[in-house]
This record gives sequence, C-alpha cells and structure tokens, in this order.
Amino acid sequence: MAGDSIYSKRMQVCGTETAFEVLARAKALEAKGKKVIHLEIGEPDFDTPQNIKQAAIKALNEGYTHYTPAAGILQVREAVANYVSRTRGIQVEPDEVVITPGGKPIMSFVILALIDEGDEVIYQNPSYPIYESMIHFTGGKPVPIPLKEELDFRLDVGELKRLISPRTKLIILNSPHNPTGGVLSRRDLEEIAEAVQGRDIYILSDEIYSRIIYDGEHFSPASIPGMKDQVVILDGFSKTYAMTGWRLGYGVMNKDLASRITRLMVNFVSCSTAFVQMAGIEALKGPQDEAEKMVQEFRRRRDIIVQGLNEIPGVSCKLPRGAFYAFPNIKSFGKPSKEIADYLLNEAGVACLAGTAFGEYGEGYLRLSYANSVENIQEALKMMREALAKIS
Repeated sequence: MAGDSIYSKRMQVCGTETAFEVLARAKALEAKGKKVIHLEIGEPDFDTPQNIKQAAIKALNEGYTHYTPAAGILQVREAVANYVSRTRGIQVEPDEVVITPGGKPIMSFVILALIDEGDEVIYQNPSYPIYESMIHFTGGKPVPIPLKEELDFRLDVGELKRLISPRTKLIILNSPHNPTGGVLSRRDLEEIAEAVQGRDIYILSDEIYSRIIYDGEHFSPASIPGMKDQVVILDGFSKTYAMTGWRLGYGVMNKDLASRITRLMVNFVSCSTAFVQMAGIEALKGPQDEAEKMVQEFRRRRDIIVQGLNEIPGVSCKLPRGAFYAFPNIKSFGKPSKEIADYLLNEAGVACLAGTAFGEYGEGYLRLSYANSVENIQEALKMMREALAKIS
C-alpha cells in the first residue's frame, strides 16, 4: 500500500488518550518484573453494585439480547428523563433522551451534528483530550480557554466572553472537571448563560462526574431558566456506578437535536446493548448506598493524596472539589511534565499522566487518579518523594 497517503486527511488529526498508552507501557514494565502503582487510568476501582449486575442477568434471561430502538428502550429513556428532571430541576421528556454506548458518542455526535469546517468550538484547557480530537476531526477550529490554578481551576468567564465570535457554534464545559477536579460555580454558569442565551450557540455540558462532588451540590447550565434547549447534558453510568466496561451513557437535549443524534446512532452503532440498558434502570431506581459509599471513600483518598503531595518538596496541589483526580503543580523542577511523568514511571514505578496529555495549558502539572487503595496511594507518594528528591 502507499503508506499514509492511502488514509483520509481527517485520520491525521484524530487524537487518542494518553492514559491508555501509559497503561500499556506500565504493563510492559510489570511483565519484566517491575512493580507499578497505577494512578493513570480514570476509572473507579470498585466493583459494579450487585443489584445492577443481577438486573443485567435478569434482563439476559428475559431475552433482552436483540436490537432496540436507536435512541434507546422507552423504559430506559423514561428512567433517565425522570432522573434528570429530579436532579436538575427541569422537565425532561423521554424523546429528549438518547441512550448511547458510553458517554463518548454524545460528545462525538454533538460535534458532528453541529460543526462544519471552520466553525469554532470553545473548550476548557486542560481537558479531556477527545474534545479537541473530535473538533479537529470534523474540521472545526478548537478555541481553548485556559483553566487557572489561582481560580481553583475554573475558567475566567470574562475571557470566555471575549473568545466568543460569529463563528462560535459550541462551548464545551466539564464540571466537575477532568483532569483538575475543579468545579464551576453557579455564578460562573449563569454568566456564561447570559453570554450565549438566544444566540445560535449550544453548550455541551459534560456532567459525567456530577455525583462525585465533595463540596456543595452539582449545578447544571440546563437548570438556568431559558437555557434548557441550548444545553446538551452528557451523563452516564461509568463513574457513579463503577460501570466503565458496561458502556452506557446518555445525552439530554432538545427534540430536534435528539432526532439528529439518533440518526447518527443508526449510522454508527445501531443501538446500545439491550440488557445493559435494562441494568441502567436498576442503577437509577435502585439503592444508591454503594454509590454514596464510593464517594465517601474517594473523599478519604483525596485528602490523603493531596496532603501527601503537598508534603513533597517542590510539589503543590489544590484540593479538588469533584471527580477523582489530583492535579499537582510541578513547575519548580524546571522540566517538562512529560519528562517528569516518564521519570516517575521508570524510576519510581508510579504511573501517572503529564498535564500536557490534556492540552497545552496542562504544562507544569501531573494528573494522578486516586481511584486506587489508600495503601497504594501512600506507597506511591513515598516513591514519588524519593524519586523527585533526586532531580537537581
């Protein structure tokens, strides 16, 4: 074959997730006998609650093994609509819900549905790398807005307003935020809403960590009066219920956009897995005690890892308000973040991610997932302290 020339130009700008690359390197080191503590992957280390697993088994036995409507089984969309109505304080109908295999299709499909070549998308930076990847993939123009440590990793709303142009079609927000753990305030969201309300600009609000929040309550831009039809809520089951491998997510949006996202579902994946969808009903309607216990354990781990990081000479770390990531500042070492992350993996056996895995404004930081045991976190902190002490 003719090498790269055989492939479409869009594949040249299709990105990836560094977390999986680091995981592969860490696994290769483990295969050679090196002990590695995994703080790179963003998934809960808990098992899916038993009642949810039993619901899936029951659904399998009842024959939920076939195609479903592309937007999802009506009962499942009703359960999501009721849940979102209750938690966001808005009225949601089932035909405003699209069930997808994980949360990623909502981000990808919304960008595909809205963005033409040259259209601008404002997004937080650092941020989940698939946002920028999909903006490039569609031919859109990524417009990053930096998250600032002095604002507890919130964006400067005034700066965002200045970035809005006649070509702006979409603003992507993620709160609680990956990779920093920052949370946008209600006032932040209200000011953003004031800037876009009534204009041909959508907000894609990635709320996948909405249940993993430590201070205050989650607030959605869709809850702001008059904003519901301009906001797409992205949420799912992976983080709240430790269901990453189940691949079950959803989007909530106005009916017109939902019909287009459903058409993309038909073209790309047909539908989400039937018995998994039925397990989602149990997740939303069943006991929530396991999910709540998980958040309390994440809080305990957060406090331990942040205190430990701040005790390492040359490292400082803000206390994250949500999600399960620490984002320590390592600028004092005077070396690129990726070099520090590689060094920690090879020297200390601690797998973490460079802040630049999430965008240019992540330089000078690392991301550590504390979805691991307290014992492993404490050992990782010890190994990091020893390794970083050797950097001149």
